[in-house]
Formats: sequence, structure tokens, C-alpha cells
Amino acid sequence: MTDVIEKIYLDYNASTPIAPEVSEAMKPYFDAHFGNPSSAHWAGAPAKAAVETARSQVSDLLGCQPRKVVFTSGGSEANNHALKGVWFAAGGESGHIITTQVEHPAILSPCAFLERLGALVTYLPVDSFGVVDPDDVRRAITPKTVLITAMHANNEVGTIQPIADISTIAREHGVVFHTDAAQSVGKISTNVDELGVDLLSVAGHKVYAPKGVGAIYIRSDTQIESFVHGAGHESGRRAGTENVLLNVGLGKASEAAQEWIGMEAVNKLRDRFWDGLKMKFGDDVSLNGHPTERLPNTLNVNFVGRNGAEILAKLEGVAASTGSACHADRIDLSPVLQAMGTPPEVGMGAIRFSLGRSTTDDEIESVLNRLPDVVR
Repeated sequence: MTDVIEKIYLDYNASTPIAPEVSEAMKPYFDAHFGNPSSAHWAGAPAKAAVETARSQVSDLLGCQPRKVVFTSGGSEANNHALKGVWFAAGGESGHIITTQVEHPAILSPCAFLERLGALVTYLPVDSFGVVDPDDVRRAITPKTVLITAMHANNEVGTIQPIADISTIAREHGVVFHTDAAQSVGKISTNVDELGVDLLSVAGHKVYAPKGVGAIYIRSDTQIESFVHGAGHESGRRAGTENVLLNVGLGKASEAAQEWIGMEAVNKLRDRFWDGLKMKFGDDVSLNGHPTERLPNTLNVNFVGRNGAEILAKLEGVAASTGSACHADRIDLSPVLQAMGTPPEVGMGAIRFSLGRSTTDDEIESVLNRLPDVVR
């Protein structure tokens, strides 16, 4: 008989499963409540009510008024809306944007696009932990600066940026400040007033909602151009008939996430995993990212002198991510590890293990028991 390979999912930063309560909340909107939310009749009313309930659930998680939440097709659209919307609203031309070298491609690619249109973009460095210095932000601001964008928490190494400090600097200079909170929403507090941000992006499939839905928080006095033009949906801020089904899913997921802020149990399991790795590998394993100011579920480690992709390939049944691309004659580190100054001979062995609500002690023990044979 063929041995059954145990499947262990440790890639929750890439995507989360749809939570059972989210799936249950969505069911009536597959068939029973099919009306257009903009229709003023019996079929449209339940759909409109569902969208507004979902908006309130998202706003409760972010600590803002519901009218400041705009539903999108995901985190990438929310980021594009923030960057392009502010730049165009400010007049375009040579408007200046400040960001960091460790942002997600959903920030870096729109920046590159806007540069082709004439934007000036400053890409700030980070330290070896992946943290940007707020003083670097201050020094980068010019009279032409229209937007500062810095992710709340890094998707690869989990490092949490000093968003509140940066927002203070942005306010002092009258500059709009955006944060990509795709990885932090539902894991740590993302109260927009505590963070001090003008714009914040949410990705549904990182918070146990379906793929294809997200949201952007827009502070009331923020000047921002619409990203999708058409009719007056979403109070005129995003055209297109609302996706009732997916919005309901994001709303319910946001409501459920309130109980998971801090992820104490997951954090303890993550730390136990790291302690186990150090016990088994000693100096042959090292940590990427900040040791304390880091997402509670994220563990990005280097198996020094080894190849992360090869380790994962041999670690059958375990879903995780690697931080480098390996070719016949070179190692390409991820831009994040490069920006942190990780040496190639160290970073080539990088693997990101990201835990979730369903991760168990037995799963972590299983991986710890299997890794020594695989690595050595």
C-alpha cells in the first residue's frame, strides 16, 4: 500500500481558507437574494441591506464610520486606487510619492506605472530587520510630495512598520498617507485612528473571506480620484454593481476577525516552532524579520547554506513559501531579503512558514521531526 502523505498548510500569508461562518453567511446570496442593490424594489432591498451590513462590519474592524469604506475586487485594486487616485487628484505631472523597498508588487508596480506618467518616486531603504526609519521619511518629503505609502506588515518576513510615527510626520507636512494592511488586518489592530492613516487597503482572502473582494478605507477629507469610472455606485467612489455575495463574505470575516486580534495562541505556537528549529539546527538556522515587532503568525527562517526550494520540494505535503529563486548559475533573493541586506548564501535557504487559526501542535511537531532528515 502507498503511504498517505500528511497535508500540512503553513502558507496562511499567501491565502486563507474561507471560514465556516463566512461560507454560511454567503449562502442566501447565491440564489435567494439576487437583486441589484441599486434597484428600488423588493428584490433590490435585501441586497442593498446586506451590502450596508457588510460595510458596517468592515468599518467596525477598522474603527471608522461605514461611509468611509469602499468595497473593491481585492487588495491590489485597493492599493492601485490609493496610489493612482491620490496622484491624479493632486494634478499628476511630477507629483512625488514616497514608499519603501520592501512593498508588495501591488504597490511597487503602480509606482512604476506612475513613474512612466511623470511621477517622482522615492524608494526608502530598510534596516536588517526590514524596518524603515521614520526620519528617512521626513528627509524624503519635498514640496511636491503628494503621497506616502508604507505597508503595515510585510508579507514575507512579517515585520511591522512604525506606521503611527510615519503618519505623524505625514500630517505635519500635509501629505496623504496610505498603508497596505493586507497582511495585518485580522491579525493585529488596524484601527485607522490609532494608525493615523488617510487610506488603508484590505484583502479579503488574507482574512478568511473569499478571493476577489477587498476594501479601501478613505478618510473624509482625502482628495482621491475614482479608480473605476461609470455610474454612482459606492457613493460615487467606485463604479460597478456591488458584488453582494463577496461583500457579505468580507463583512462576516471582518466580524469574526475581532476575536482573533493578537492571535495569542497562534503566536505561542509560532514561537514554539522557532524554539524547536533552534534546538535542532543551532547556528544553521537564522531568523528573517524583526524578532518582536512581527506578525504573530509569521516565521521566515534561513537554513544557512541550504536551498529553500529544494527543502520544500522534499518536505512532501507541507505547503509553505520560499524566499529565493534558484537558477543554474545564481541565486535570486526576493527583493525584500535583498533590501534587508541578507547575504545570498544565507537567503538562498529562506522559507516562510505562516501559521493560521487551524494550525495545530501536532502539525508543527510533524514538520519539526521531518526537517532534520530533509535538510541534512
